[in-house]
Amino acid sequence: QAQLVESGGGLVQAGDSLRLSCAASGRTASNYAMGWFRQAPGKERAFVAAVSWGGGSTYYADSVKGRFTISRDNAKNTVYLQMNSLKPEDTAVYLCAARRVSNRSYYYTRLDDYDYWGQGTQVTVSS
Repeated sequence: QAQLVESGGGLVQAGDSLRLSCAASGRTASNYAMGWFRQAPGKERAFVAAVSWGGGSTYYADSVKGRFTISRDNAKNTVYLQMNSLKPEDTAVYLCAARRVSNRSYYYTRLDDYDYWGQGTQVTVSS
C-alpha cells in the first residue's frame, strides 16, 4: 500500500510559479503510475496531469497544457508538478494519486483508475 504526501502549495499571484511535490512511501513505491488532480470549492475533482511508471509518458488536461509539467524521480519516490503562468482559475486543492502497475508506459486520467490518494495541498492564485 502506498502513502502519498503532497507539499508545495501556497498563495501566489497570477503569473507566478509553484512546484508541487508528492512523496510516496510504502511497498515498492516506485512501480506506480501517478497523477495529479485538483478540486476547487463547489466543483468536482478534475484531472490535471499524469505520468507513467517509467516517466516517459505524460498527459495533461487541456486547461494546463503548456503551463504545467509533471515529472518524477523514482529514486526519491517523488512526483512533481511544475506550475507556471498560474491563473486565478487554477485555485484548488491539488491531490496526487497512485495506481500500482506492471507496465512502465501507461498513464491514467480517470479518478477511478487510481488506488491511493494523498490529502492534498492548497494552491491559491490571486488576481
